[in-house]
Amino acid sequence: MGSIGRPMKRVEDRRLVTGRGEYVDDVPAPGALHVAIVRSTYAHARILGIDATAALALPGVVAVVSAADLGAANGPFPHPTWFPPHPPLAKAVDPFTRPERIWLLAAERARFAGEPVAAVVATDRYLAEDAARAVIVDYEPLPVIATAEQALAPDAPLLNPEWGDNIAVHFVIGAGDVDQAFEDADIVVRRTLRHGRAICTPIECRGVVAIPDRRSGDLSVWSSSQQPHWLRDALERTLRMPGDRIRVVAPDVGGGFGLKSMVYPEELLIPRLALHLKRPVKWIETRRENLASATHTRDQVHEIELAVDRDGTIRGLRDRFVIDGGIGSVESIVVPYTTACHLPLAYRIPTMRIECTVAVTNKAPSAAERGAGRPEAAFALESILDEAALALGMDRAAFRLHNALRIDEMPHDHGILYRDGTPLRLDGGDFRGDMSDALARLDYDTWLAEQAAGRTEGRLLGIGLAGYIEGTGVPPFEAANIRLDPSGRVIVSVGPPSQGQGHQTTLAQIASEYLSVPVELIRVIQGDTYAFPSGGGTIASRVIVVVGNAVAAAAIELREKILAAAGDQLEVAPADLEIRDGSVVAKGAPDVSIALTTLAARVTPGIGRMGSAGPGLEARGGFQPPTVTFGTGFHAAIVEVDPDSGLVTILRYVVVHDCGRLINPAIVDGQVIGGLAQGVGNGLFEELIYDEQGQLLTGTFADYLIPRATDLPTPIVIHKETRSERNPLGVKGVGEAGTVPGAALMLGAVRDALGQAGAGLATVPVTPGRIVTAIQAARAAGVPVGHAG
Repeated sequence: MGSIGRPMKRVEDRRLVTGRGEYVDDVPAPGALHVAIVRSTYAHARILGIDATAALALPGVVAVVSAADLGAANGPFPHPTWFPPHPPLAKAVDPFTRPERIWLLAAERARFAGEPVAAVVATDRYLAEDAARAVIVDYEPLPVIATAEQALAPDAPLLNPEWGDNIAVHFVIGAGDVDQAFEDADIVVRRTLRHGRAICTPIECRGVVAIPDRRSGDLSVWSSSQQPHWLRDALERTLRMPGDRIRVVAPDVGGGFGLKSMVYPEELLIPRLALHLKRPVKWIETRRENLASATHTRDQVHEIELAVDRDGTIRGLRDRFVIDGGIGSVESIVVPYTTACHLPLAYRIPTMRIECTVAVTNKAPSAAERGAGRPEAAFALESILDEAALALGMDRAAFRLHNALRIDEMPHDHGILYRDGTPLRLDGGDFRGDMSDALARLDYDTWLAEQAAGRTEGRLLGIGLAGYIEGTGVPPFEAANIRLDPSGRVIVSVGPPSQGQGHQTTLAQIASEYLSVPVELIRVIQGDTYAFPSGGGTIASRVIVVVGNAVAAAAIELREKILAAAGDQLEVAPADLEIRDGSVVAKGAPDVSIALTTLAARVTPGIGRMGSAGPGLEARGGFQPPTVTFGTGFHAAIVEVDPDSGLVTILRYVVVHDCGRLINPAIVDGQVIGGLAQGVGNGLFEELIYDEQGQLLTGTFADYLIPRATDLPTPIVIHKETRSERNPLGVKGVGEAGTVPGAALMLGAVRDALGQAGAGLATVPVTPGRIVTAIQAARAAGVPVGHAG
C-alpha cells in the first residue's frame, strides 16, 4: 500500500482536538483524596521538626505525612533512572560510585528550595493547599552552595560529606595528540561560553493518580510519564510489592521533552499513601512547583579553544566544561557525556581533548531536556567557529564549508567513543551538502549585501549559522506484539508511551506497509504495563528507530502467519498468495480469496481451529540496535536587532535536516519545527535565575519567559533521506534534532548583527537586557555598533 513516506494526518488528533483526550487529571477516581506538598523554603537547611497540629485540625484533612511517619519506607533508594553502560573514562570520578539517591520526603536535611518535606492529604485539593500552609517546619539554615564555581572552591562546604568534594562526575576523553596540534597551529582562539539554566515547560505539568483494588490488593497508577515501565519497576522495589500486581499507565501526556523521563519522589509517594489509606489518591502539580522542583537542564560553562591554520584548516579542539548539576545529575553521565562526544559535530577535527566536571549545588536536580547535552555542544563549538573565522578574516560560511565532512568521507570515525562504549562513527549523511543547501535557500550572498547596506542606515542585521549531529535510537532493545482481530482490525501493542510525537500514526504506517492493511484499521496501544509488560521509555529520539523496527519485524512475521493460515483454508501455497483490500487473494486468481475477518475468526482460540500457523494470528518482533544512528543537519537564520530595546526579530529561518527514511513527512515537520521553538527559546528567552541564597527568582511565567507564536518564524524545512544501514527501516530519530542548533544560531546571529559591539556576548539566552548592555558599553567605549571587527 505504500504507507511509509505518506504525509497523512495523525489519527490521534481528532480525539485530542475535540476534547476527548484523557490526561492524568481526567482519570476517573471516585472518592479520591487529594495531596498538596509542603516544600522547603530554604535551599539548604536542617529539619528540626514539623508541627502539623493546626493543619490536622482543619475540616477535611485526613493526614499529614512526614519522613518520620514513613520511616524506612522513605528511603533513601538508588535513584530509579537510566544508568546506561559507558566507556572507560580517563581521570574519572565514576558517576556510578556517586549515584543520586531519592527520598520520598526530605528527612534530616532539605537540599534545595522546593524539595518535598511533607504531604497533606485532604478530601479536596483546595483544603489540602490551605492545610499545607498551616504546617510549620522548624529549619536550621545551613551554608548554601549557589553556583558551580562555589561548589568547586577549595573551602566549599560539602553537600555530601562522604564524597570529600562536590564533584558528581569528572572525566576526560580525547583523540590524537592535541597538544602538538596546538603547538603547530598558526592561530589559537579561546572563549568562555555559558549556556544558562533552563527547564522544559510542557503544557501539562506532572501528575499522579493511584487507585488500590480492595478485592485483589493490586495497585493501578496513572502518571504523566515518559517511562511507565521504569516507574512500575521503581514501585516494585520501594513498595516491596510484586511488579505483576502493579499496573502503571501513561495516558495522554501533554508534553514531556525529557522532564518526565525521571522517576520523581511524588510518583513513589502517592501510591504509598493510596495503599496506606486504602483510598484513591491524586496529586496534580502546579506550574510554580514545576519550575522549582522538576528537573532542570543546560547550565554549562565551557572554556573552549580551537587550533587552526591560516588556510582555515582546523587542527585541534580543547574544551573544559563544568555543569551545575543541582543536588545531583539524576541521569548520571547521560547529559555530560553526550555533550562531550557531540562536540566535534560533523566537522573534520583530527585531535581533541574534552574534560567535564559536574558539580553539585543547592538547586533542583538536573537531567535531560530535549537535546540532552547536544544543544550545549553545538553552542560551544559553533560559537568558537565564529571566533576562529573572525580571527582568520574568513567568511564564517566559507570557514565551515572548508572543515565540514563530505558525503564521500562517510562513515566518519571521530576517534572517540560514544556513550554506549562503541566508536563514535557517523553512519552517513552529507553535512557539507546540507550546509550548502541551507546557504542557498537562505540566499546567503544576497543577505550579506543587505546586511552591509543596512549598516549604513542603522539597521542591525545578523546571520546565524549552526549545524548538528544527533545520536538517535539508543539501546536497549524493544519488542512489539501485533495481532489480527476477528473484527478485521490489527492491534499493535508496544511499551513506550507518546507525548505528542504521533506514534499512533507512524507505528500504524509501518504495520500497514508490511501487512497491506489500511492505517485506519490499525490500532496502536502503548504506555500501559498491563498491555505490554516491558519498555525502555520514550526518550533519546529512539522510538521510531527501536520500536519502529520491532513493529516492522512483528508485522513481517504476522504477514507470514496470515499467508500460511490462508493457504490452509484456500489450499494454495503461501508464496502464491498476497494480502489486498482486506482479503488474502491468490495471485492471478482474484476469485480465490478469503476475507481477513473470516480468516481471523477461523483460527482464533475458542472460536476457530488451529492450523499450521499456530493458535490465532499474532506475532511478536524485536529489534536490538547495534549502536546509535546519527541524524545530521544545518540551520541558518537572519535576525534584526532593535538597538534601543534589544528585541530580536527572526526574519528568515532555514532548516536542512536528514533523519534517514521518512515515515511521515508531516510528522517530521512537526517534530523539527517544535524542536526549533525550544531551541530559539533557549537562545533568546529561557533562563532560571537563582540568588545567592539559592532562591529561584524566575518561578512563574511572568519571569521565566518562553517564546510565543509571534516570536517564532515560519521556517523553510528541507528534508534529505540518507538511509541508515544500522536498522532495516533505514530510519534515524528526529525528536530532538530541531532543538540542537538553536542557542548557537541565535547567539551567532545577534553577535553578527552587533559587530564589534557584540564581541563580549558569550551567554545564552542572549536577552534584550544583555544586548542593550553590550550596546551601551560599546558606545561608551567608542566602539561602533553593527560594524564587523
